[in-house]
Amino acid sequence: MHAMVLNKIGSTLQWTELADPQPGPGEIRVKVSACGVCRTDLHVVDGELPNPKIPIIPGHEIVGRIDLLGTGVGGLKLGKRVGIPWLGHTCGVCPYCLEHRENLCDHPLFTGYTRNGGFATMVIADARFAFQLGETGSDVSLAPLLCAGLIGWRSLVIAGEGKKIGLYGFGAAAHIIAQVAKWQGRSVFAFTRPGDLSTQAFARSLGAIWAGGSDEPPPELLDAVIIFATVGDLVPLALKAVRKGGRVVCAGIHMSDIPGFPYQLLWEERQLVSVANLTRQDGIDFMQLVPQMKIVTKTTSYPLNQANQALADLRAGRFEGTTVLVP
Repeated sequence: MHAMVLNKIGSTLQWTELADPQPGPGEIRVKVSACGVCRTDLHVVDGELPNPKIPIIPGHEIVGRIDLLGTGVGGLKLGKRVGIPWLGHTCGVCPYCLEHRENLCDHPLFTGYTRNGGFATMVIADARFAFQLGETGSDVSLAPLLCAGLIGWRSLVIAGEGKKIGLYGFGAAAHIIAQVAKWQGRSVFAFTRPGDLSTQAFARSLGAIWAGGSDEPPPELLDAVIIFATVGDLVPLALKAVRKGGRVVCAGIHMSDIPGFPYQLLWEERQLVSVANLTRQDGIDFMQLVPQMKIVTKTTSYPLNQANQALADLRAGRFEGTTVLVP
């Protein structure tokens, strides 16, 4: 197999030839056909997430086909197309797992962070954390759904059933969830970098009824806001944008420090909550609805060996939507 390997935090990934991996009990081997590039991959490469497994193969928005089964794997067959997400393994015995809150597991493994991921031609996955994808949609179009889509979905569920939803940071996740919210009959308000007219037009093309800079107030108070951008300074602005009893959801795994703000912004039962990872049930619920929602992901594809360029372009915000590596 070949992979783009991170050997040192803060360094570029190295194109590496490795022995073909072998699945252990309860595991599958997947030939990767597409792997999305997520901002979390940048956090891993840049050392913003603690204690990664080094060396590590990043990538956790993986689409591919099973080409080898480990012992004890049931319900999956050779040749089936599957998706492999960020949460790659849970212990099953800690209090959180026993309470069906496996996204908070005390002893998890994360794809592309603490177990090897999909910036490669092959990957080993825990069979329990591989979602069957069926045959609708291309590999490239489905890849972003495995993190941007799933975390966006969980964030939208946690945001509640309000009809007016604000999205701060209109990138990979927001461009998917805007379509989901519209399909659900909600009104979407998109917040971008100040002056980013191109992204604002992109948001409107996907159904947002209003799009403006993050420094602008929305034309009316919102029921809930999801912050996908990793900028802590947005939290007070988002609290100002929601009505009494409204909710602000922080969807990123990493965010810069939140500045101090007057208690008045939180008062009147406004809520500030975070989203951590996902559960398998989130994946099942979301993937079952994907064919009905007819989500269109805007993707830019790169060959696998150009992963460093893809990460650099993501860091610089050089594209709309998301980017995908194709072996």
